[in-house]
Amino acid sequence: MRDHSARAEQLPSEETSRRGELAELRVREGLRPLGERERPPALLLAVVVAGVLAAAVIVGVLTVHGLTRRGGSAPGGIFLAVVLAALAIGMYRRRYWAVLSFEALLAFQILVTSLALVVVSGLQAAALCSASIVFGAWLFWKLVRVMGRIQAGTQGSTEKLR
Repeated sequence: MRDHSARAEQLPSEETSRRGELAELRVREGLRPLGERERPPALLLAVVVAGVLAAAVIVGVLTVHGLTRRGGSAPGGIFLAVVLAALAIGMYRRRYWAVLSFEALLAFQILVTSLALVVVSGLQAAALCSASIVFGAWLFWKLVRVMGRIQAGTQGSTEKLR
């Protein structure tokens, strides 16, 4: 009596990698490129989030007195707002680099908020951190498929040129 896990370990690495490649190919074939003017809801939500954050940073720079005493700077805030606005515009234009960059920011936000959750002292702060983690993770997950669909569209257009 041999168990199935022992047989799985005996599979040659070539066969295992071939199975992985076939699975990846099936997933890629299942991705339908974005339509000419199509913007999935997750992409539009990411555009809105980046735009609102850019506006909030600008408002913060303009209204917070003694920003340097609080660890910030006006040039730093303006730079961050410009980056967020550029990401919002790039995502609205369905640019892969913009969605990928926004996902990197989401991953950073999830990590930092998870660390903050460890040191919170009140239930309200814990609930806010938890909500931020859940929302960030959900949006991150939804944008993965959008990135695949954007990339599927660009691969198809480069193959037509060949």
